[in-house]
Amino acid sequence: MNKVQSNSVFKRKIFNDPVYGFITVSDDFIFQLIEHPYFQRLRRIKQLGLTHLVYPGSFHTRFHHAMGAMHLMGEAIESLRSKGNKITEEEAQAVNAAILLHDIGHGPFSHALENCIVEDINHEYLSQLFMERLNTQFGGKLQLAIDIFQNKYSKKFLHQLVSSQLDVDRLDYLKRDSFFTGVSEGVISTERIIKMMNVVNDNLVIEAKGIYSIEKFIIARRLMYWQVYLHKTVLSAGYLMIKILQRAKYLSEQGLSLFATPAFHEFITHTYRKIDFDKNPQILDLFAELDDFDIYSSIKVWSNSSDTILATLCKKLINRQLFHIDLEKTPIDELKMEKIKKEVIKTLNISPSDIDYFVFSDKVENNAYDTSNININILFKDGKILDLAEASDQLNISVLSQTVTKYFLCYPKEI
Repeated sequence: MNKVQSNSVFKRKIFNDPVYGFITVSDDFIFQLIEHPYFQRLRRIKQLGLTHLVYPGSFHTRFHHAMGAMHLMGEAIESLRSKGNKITEEEAQAVNAAILLHDIGHGPFSHALENCIVEDINHEYLSQLFMERLNTQFGGKLQLAIDIFQNKYSKKFLHQLVSSQLDVDRLDYLKRDSFFTGVSEGVISTERIIKMMNVVNDNLVIEAKGIYSIEKFIIARRLMYWQVYLHKTVLSAGYLMIKILQRAKYLSEQGLSLFATPAFHEFITHTYRKIDFDKNPQILDLFAELDDFDIYSSIKVWSNSSDTILATLCKKLINRQLFHIDLEKTPIDELKMEKIKKEVIKTLNISPSDIDYFVFSDKVENNAYDTSNININILFKDGKILDLAEASDQLNISVLSQTVTKYFLCYPKEI
């Protein structure tokens, strides 16, 4: 593909965002990235996958989120500069590009189908591949952004703004997802948090007077995970879609021809892993053609498939006849699951070899604050710096840093 040429004259662009109001893009290069087909694809990928089946308003996209995160990055740069932290124009452009493209590797339905359409590869790695491809197309102008994204640049705090436990990515998705789902527990003060940011010894810190906003941020994150991201009905819907794709791949391996768009057909008839993307650049181009519409269009057609298992699963998703889900604090009892499997086999008249499409268990984990990761550091007036878990006097952050594991069992509601 030919290198993208820059326009000689650039007029700033304004986007009307429902969360922040007007977002201004005054950089020609950044706007060219936004206009690129790789980025425009994010308009066709929902931010929260199948969450709209629980919260009907959550139809916002990865495009919305990327634009919002970029807006917050601009606010953070301005705030840090006002406190004497040096950020050059080149660095500002690069860190804006890095946050704009941080989710460009997401596949259809975001996290719901991660490691399902392709195996052994996450969206972060795919984002890196897309950024490297764009870097080639733009004649190396993304190299600094890639270095920041990969934490290879000398100013580490710039990477922390893109990826850490208090990055602008998290700030935007909590506020945005709360807005579109209507779950008020996720509301956070992004403006206050950004105004309290500073840099000490090349690390991002929060000034002590902002500690209560950070505590609220941690609590909001915990609540949003259990109330939205890991809501049991959202889990049920996501796993149902996974089972649909597993069945479609199995049928393709058996030689059954299934309807699919050309790009999607390639991924249900082949198993691609990380090594395949590294060896064959054309696979990334195929992946770039995939979005929510490819998957859902196929599922609609498959609902009339000659294969009873595939048709039944697809009809359940389309008509929101989702699996019942038991969410428990302890591992699922094997005897209970075997009893349910026997009932499902009898009720649905299916083969025992197909039961795992209808009865299955797994687990989910969440911790709101990971003390083994880059910590959130609080800066006091005397210059002392403490980890949030030590500095907080209003709640026990160490409790919230513990990983909570929940186990679930899915099976048809007919049982």
